Amino acid sequence: MKSSLKIGSVLGIPVRLHVTFLLILPLIAYMLAVGPTDPGYPFGPLGFSALSDNMLLQFGLGTLAAILLFVCVLVHEVAHSYVAKRNGIKISDITLYLFGGVSAMEEVPRNPSVELVMAFVGPLTSLTIGVFFGALWFGLPQLFWGSPTIGPLVYLMFYLNIALGIFNILPAFPMDGGRVLRSILAMRMPYIQATRIAVGFGKLFAYLMGILGLLMGLNGIWFIIIAFFIYIAAGEEERSTITSVVLDGVKVREIMTKDVDTVDAGASVADLLKTMFEKKHLGYPVVEGGRMVGIVSLSDAVKVPEDRRGVTKVGDVMTRNVITLKPDDDASEALQRISKFRIGRLVVLDGERIAGIVSRSDLVRDLELYGTLKGKK
Repeated sequence: MKSSLKIGSVLGIPVRLHVTFLLILPLIAYMLAVGPTDPGYPFGPLGFSALSDNMLLQFGLGTLAAILLFVCVLVHEVAHSYVAKRNGIKISDITLYLFGGVSAMEEVPRNPSVELVMAFVGPLTSLTIGVFFGALWFGLPQLFWGSPTIGPLVYLMFYLNIALGIFNILPAFPMDGGRVLRSILAMRMPYIQATRIAVGFGKLFAYLMGILGLLMGLNGIWFIIIAFFIYIAAGEEERSTITSVVLDGVKVREIMTKDVDTVDAGASVADLLKTMFEKKHLGYPVVEGGRMVGIVSLSDAVKVPEDRRGVTKVGDVMTRNVITLKPDDDASEALQRISKFRIGRLVVLDGERIAGIVSRSDLVRDLELYGTLKGKK
């Protein structure tokens, strides 16, 4: 089951809704629908409770406000992506999650100045949207303050976008402020060290938010959930950044296994299983007439009924659409493809000749090796 659903594209970048977004949207819509409508409330009108005699309108406006909020989150992420594309950084997709959006970069920006602008433009966009709606709310009180429908909608867009901008500018990963902090630190120290300091701030922030949530009891459950996601995301950012830096400049030819076992397309599935048992590999390139025509794995073989394995050919069960690499491709590209397509190994082709194979275990081994060597420099 896929964890996200594509809903369209912006700037040529696929936009996806994660399953967590679909779960949280009704809850946010409910909270906005039943929130206070009185303009004199300490935080202004944060909902549509004044319409409780018309529940359809009340919850319809709550849903509309929730959708507009996530549209604003999308605009926030598009701002990041626009700056990234202007600087030659590819964005594979934008995904809306439980607590916001993520622009998935295909590479980590190594220029601190570029990352600084990329990171800051998101909160700036949210604050700009908030200021626009704030100007409407405070500039035209006679139009909005007495309205139980459009008034709360305008105020919510002001309040929530200002809150989104301020929250994201906090100097802690994975918020944009954490990336601003890393970019400033990276101007003065190695990139990995800057990342670890910024991640440390992010984890500290998560701890403090979690403690605050515990002290608040049931009212703090959201703080605990957000703290959990911040802590996990900070750790993931640290690992992905270190991986990218460690593999920087390493080519596929340096990490691939050159002696590659292959199987013939005309071999039987029974022979394939025997080969797998003897050589302890669970996947093989398939050749026909000296040319690679596919790849076959244990999962392909076991789909064949046992009484048919002796007469079924490998060519009948292999995968023909093979994801390959070239010897001069970057090792980081191999890691990206293995992660993106969730496969265990990639065939390296030099023209039509099989030059080698790169597996997930190869990458793990070499990450440790190159990480140790670079750590000593």
